[in-house]
Amino acid sequence: MDYPGEEVRAVLHRTLGVPLFQEQVMQIAIVAAGFSPGEADALRRAMGAWKRTGGLDPFRERLLEGMAARGYSQDFAQRIYQQMLGFGEYGFPESHSLSFALLVYDSAWLKCHEPAAFTCALLNSQPMGFYAPAQLVRDARAHGVEVRPVDACKSHWDSTLERREDDEPALRLGLRLVKSLSQTGAERLVAARNRCAFAGIEDLGVRAALDRGDLEALAAAGALAALSGNRHLAFWEVAGTERPLPLAPAATCPASVTEGRPLLSAPTEGQAIAADYASLGLTLGRHPLALLRKRLSAAALISAAELIAAGNGARVRTAGIVIMRQRPATASGVTFITLEDESGQVNVIVWESVGREQRRAMLDSRLLEVHGELQHQEGVTHLIAHRLIDRSALLGELTTRSRDFH
Repeated sequence: MDYPGEEVRAVLHRTLGVPLFQEQVMQIAIVAAGFSPGEADALRRAMGAWKRTGGLDPFRERLLEGMAARGYSQDFAQRIYQQMLGFGEYGFPESHSLSFALLVYDSAWLKCHEPAAFTCALLNSQPMGFYAPAQLVRDARAHGVEVRPVDACKSHWDSTLERREDDEPALRLGLRLVKSLSQTGAERLVAARNRCAFAGIEDLGVRAALDRGDLEALAAAGALAALSGNRHLAFWEVAGTERPLPLAPAATCPASVTEGRPLLSAPTEGQAIAADYASLGLTLGRHPLALLRKRLSAAALISAAELIAAGNGARVRTAGIVIMRQRPATASGVTFITLEDESGQVNVIVWESVGREQRRAMLDSRLLEVHGELQHQEGVTHLIAHRLIDRSALLGELTTRSRDFH
């Protein structure tokens, strides 16, 4: 790396010539352009707001003239100014970078050595970050974590850790994941359960004082399976429950009463998966595309695992559930899409021209078919999209939701 002077080398050598920190930009302005510390601080503040206020323009001539007066070439001065313009996209104080590095190190250590606790904490911190609960749970299971379903007889509001027979932790999903379940209702449920185990769904509803909405939310999530057997029977029992009159006392721990049950068939695997996604946003069953794999293969759509094994530059076709869309302001109209199937994930790059021509499929698809060219570069695989096709109809009633960032 060549530097135009020792003063600049002293500022930039440890970041290989690129000003990464606010302090470096201020130092360059001082040593190369003759700024005073006060002027350098004013430059720092302007860089963070130049896109909104145009506040960097007044410093341009001062920077260029100051560097020229100290013998620096016009080319170097212009490059430094352009870097300052771009600095507003990524620049931060060095102290922040150190703090973030510590957080990243701690998080990476926990994910590696305590994956159950790490995932549990992330689930209890939702909504946050790029990844939805479905992706967090799927990654945890891929790394050997046993994930147990939401269960009205065992779950708390937050997800928790339970000890397995081999003394390793298992992750119990919390009631907070159940769509439309009120937190106050869930807390009454846990309090009632702590006093005495539930004898049945009616007992649970009475002692926890749950309304029909909370009971139906639990039934839809499969959280009453331990008391009913399956979702269909749970809904039947919920439909037959009646809230007691306000003055009618309920037994603290009533005895179980066996009643006749209808011969309702259990939900099919597809119905169960669709219900999981609709009520929890995730499933502990098979991935939805595992059920469609024969049909997708017949259409010459390869899986994520097969795609990664294909050669660089190969023309391929694949399909996956859209779990993320990103369109960073710095990417000049490029959209990044992450697809997921039962074997892994696919990173798709949609150039601006392709996205403009196929905008509806790019933005509206839950299940997206992509034809494109495979690109392997430095251990990272991308699929450069040429054609996008909305295949959401194949998912039927399955409700999926991507995380879109702009």
